[in-house]
Amino acid sequence: MARIEDYGLIGDLQTAALVGRDGSIDWACFPRFDSGACFAALLGTTDHGRWLIAPRSDAWSPGRRYRENTLVLETEWETDGGKARVIDFMPPRGKAPDIVRIVEGLAGEVEFDSELVIRYDYGSTLPWVRRMDDDTRVAVAGPDGLCFRSAVEHRGENMRTIGEFTVREGERVPFTLTWYPSNEELPERIDAEQALQDTVDYWTSWVGACEYDGTWKQAVHESLIVLKALTYAPTGGIVAAPTTSLPEKIGGERNWDYRFCWLRDATLVLLAFINAGYLEEAHAWRTWLLRAAAGDPAALQIMYGVGGERRLTEMTLDWLPGYEGSRPVRAGNAASEQFQLDVFGEVLDAMHQGRVHELERSPEAWSLQRRLLGFLEHAWKEPDDGIWEVRGGRRHFTHSKVMAWVAFDRGVKAVEEFGRAGPVERWRKVRDEIHREVCERGFDHELNSFTQSYGSKRLDASLLVIPLVGFLPADDGAVLGTVAAIERELYRDGFVYRYAGDDEHAQVDGLPAGEGAFLPCTFWLADNFALQGRLDEAEELFERLLSTRSDLGLLAEEWDPASRRQLGNFPQAFTHVALVNSAFNLDRQHEATPEQRAQPSGY
Repeated sequence: MARIEDYGLIGDLQTAALVGRDGSIDWACFPRFDSGACFAALLGTTDHGRWLIAPRSDAWSPGRRYRENTLVLETEWETDGGKARVIDFMPPRGKAPDIVRIVEGLAGEVEFDSELVIRYDYGSTLPWVRRMDDDTRVAVAGPDGLCFRSAVEHRGENMRTIGEFTVREGERVPFTLTWYPSNEELPERIDAEQALQDTVDYWTSWVGACEYDGTWKQAVHESLIVLKALTYAPTGGIVAAPTTSLPEKIGGERNWDYRFCWLRDATLVLLAFINAGYLEEAHAWRTWLLRAAAGDPAALQIMYGVGGERRLTEMTLDWLPGYEGSRPVRAGNAASEQFQLDVFGEVLDAMHQGRVHELERSPEAWSLQRRLLGFLEHAWKEPDDGIWEVRGGRRHFTHSKVMAWVAFDRGVKAVEEFGRAGPVERWRKVRDEIHREVCERGFDHELNSFTQSYGSKRLDASLLVIPLVGFLPADDGAVLGTVAAIERELYRDGFVYRYAGDDEHAQVDGLPAGEGAFLPCTFWLADNFALQGRLDEAEELFERLLSTRSDLGLLAEEWDPASRRQLGNFPQAFTHVALVNSAFNLDRQHEATPEQRAQPSGY
């Protein structure tokens, strides 16, 4: 099976697909990111759905790339007889999602195979396939229909749609696959070449508006494209990843569905978009948040569906064997029912950043923030499930309390610096109370470090955000001690792990130990190095992180230094946003005076 990083991403701002190096699309969900997959070979076998277009035999691929500043994937193939290119993309759409593939002859001639295997509902449902005319086939099951169009002659064989063709120098052979509701008329034909031009124009125009022109311009642009591709355009929601159940340990059970909108991840993406000058995306996300979070602040969830849906019931897909045998395969996410204090801080910080960057003022947004703070005045004292969504029971997690402090700090700043109306004296009092408690109960003097939870001896990489959000300055002794302790205990093989797999692990986490190094936390360590004035070390670590990207610039959530491969859902918004924000932070630190370097820079 292909490694996770062997896949390329294509998308249309409503859903996405993963294309392997071998020319097989092994994952695609229609019509939304969180819909049932019609190609699920990524989590099973070819019998669970895929679409292959590749040379018939004796071929090798000298390389693949995205066309500059776009999400148009180009894979070149060579054989003894010639050279060809496969162009894969999904045009940003109106109503219907399309996958378009164009095979271009570059030299000589190359024989290709096309194999289309459609299996709806994550590989469990075989469709009824009909031939409509010479170049059109439709596959229907329940509410789903797919319309496949190609001038290449295809035939049915073993529940698959098979074709062979030869492409010669100068020829271009298009294929289109369009989803539609099965009760409606067939979708209109699209011109593949015009769709390609429209897609290129869209992405190059979007990237051209980016205001970042720093040291890591190409890497930042590539990551911003990924973040934009993970945005559900109709609502402004941002999914954490387009996949489910890619494992954090090969063969393990840490396999989660990430095709939803985490408030934490999305607010960090918001910060990246604001920094890069994309205020339209920031405004759309804020509007999505206001809709999703409407109602009782006590009912605020950590994640929602792309349309703001609240019920994300978790179930296992027992018919799928999982990526490299990693089971269970899950759809839905039970963590949506967890209580996590830190999301209040992230939401209030995102709103604060919107004010700092003069995002259009919204009375509804400030009303939401006041209601959230009103609830948090008492709720911050309660234990919670923590940033890592542990399933071992609630605790007083230090990171959660720090982010509750952030919520009140940003509320105070809204009144003091931006003239918003609110009970600032009461908020200031709560902010100071949280700060005192965290410093007293979350810090272990024997370890000279903050700890994962009150009274614990465990370290946790989430503590690296303490100086990034301004809770304490980077040169404070407690922060220096915490960073040193994390370097000593959680920084291995050049990367940061979230926490130790010690004897207490199963009790806290609720799952067996074992996972890769956590890439976002490693970016946070680079940020801490920069704030401490250790710029050479910060840049060395940042460059090491960049080296873990795939040849297409894509990153999952984790990295296994031993096997040198990516782990977890892919590509991961949390990781790409950490890359973007670290690039901004490092550039700022280069320009800062020694006095300015210890100031918080965001994360």
